[in-house]
Amino acid sequence: MQTDSIELGFLSIFALMTFFIFLITEKYSYKLSNGLLLDKDFNKPQAFHDRPISRSGGFACLISLLLFIYFYYVIYEKILYEYIYISSSLFFIGYIDDIKIKISPNTRLILMIFFLIFFINFLSIQIYNLDLIFLKSWLENKIFLSLFILLCFLFIVNGANLIDGFNGLLALNLIIINSVLLFINLTNNHLELSFFLTGQIIILISLLLFNFPQAKIFLGDSGSYLLGSTVALNVIFTNNLNPQVSSFFFCILLFYLFFEVFFSFIRKIYQRKSPVLPDNKHLHMLSFKKISEIFGHQKGNYINSIFINLVFCALILPSIYFADNSLICKYWFFSLILIYIVIYIRLYRLTKNQIDI
Repeated sequence: MQTDSIELGFLSIFALMTFFIFLITEKYSYKLSNGLLLDKDFNKPQAFHDRPISRSGGFACLISLLLFIYFYYVIYEKILYEYIYISSSLFFIGYIDDIKIKISPNTRLILMIFFLIFFINFLSIQIYNLDLIFLKSWLENKIFLSLFILLCFLFIVNGANLIDGFNGLLALNLIIINSVLLFINLTNNHLELSFFLTGQIIILISLLLFNFPQAKIFLGDSGSYLLGSTVALNVIFTNNLNPQVSSFFFCILLFYLFFEVFFSFIRKIYQRKSPVLPDNKHLHMLSFKKISEIFGHQKGNYINSIFINLVFCALILPSIYFADNSLICKYWFFSLILIYIVIYIRLYRLTKNQIDI
C-alpha cells in the first residue's frame, strides 16, 4: 500500500513537471540559434502547416523520458538501459535532420541499423514466447533472432515517423497502444512495467496538449524515432512478461504502424519510385483530402487524426477479448490487412484527381 502511494505521488509530480518541460520547450525553442528548429518548409509532401513551427517536441519528450527513468530508478533501484541507449541514439539520428543537417534517407537508415544491431546484441534484447510457428525454428538461431528484432524496430520506428504529419495523429495512436499494454500488464500484476507505461502515457498526453488540435510544437524526426523505439520496447517486454498473450495480438496492436511502412514500400516499388523518399499518397494523406473537403484544411488536419484513431480503435480493441487465442488473432490480423487495402484503394480512387500521379 505504501509503495502504491509513493508511485502515485511520483506520477502526480511527474505530470506537473512534464507539462512545464513542454511549456518551457515550446516557449524558448524558437530562439535557439535563430530558429534552427523551426519548420519553414511548407512545400514538402507531408507538410500541412502554413506558419513556422518548432520541431522541439522530441527534445521535450527525451528530457521527460530521462526524468521518469530517474524516478523509476529511485523507486525500483533498476536502470532501464534499453530505453536509455536505444531511444537516445535514435533520437539523435532524427535530431540531425531536425537541426537542418542534411543526410540522405539511405544514410539515416544505415545509421539506424548500425545502432540498433549494436544495442540489440550489447543489451542482449530477446523476444520470448513467440507463437509464430513458421519462424520458431529459425528464431532459435541467434543471428536470425537479432535480424528479426532489428526488423521489428525498423518497421515500428519508421512507421511512427511516417504517420507523424498531422496534429495528434501519432500521439493519439501511441496513447491507445500503450493504454492496451498497460491494461494487459496491470491485469497480470506486472506493476513495474505498468508504472513505466503510465509515465510514457503522461508524456504523450503532455505532448498532445501542445500538438492538438492546433500545433504549437512538432515532434520532428527525433521525437517520432524516440517514441517509436519506446513503444517497440514496450511491446517486446510485454510479450516476454505475458506468455499467455498471442504474438499475433501484438501484431494486431502494431498493425497500423507496421503495415503503413510495409504497404508504402511495396507501393512505391510498384510505382517505380524510391521507397525511402516521401510522397503524398499515404493512407492518412488520402483520408485528409476527403475530410478537408468537408471541414476545410485547418480543421481537417486534426479531425483526420481523430477519425483515423477512432477507426483504429474499432478495429483493434475487440481483439483484447481473445488476445490469448492465437488462431483467432491470426485471422483477425490478416483481416486487418484486407480491410486496409480495400480502404486504401477506395480512397485512392476518390482522390486520384487531387494528388500527384
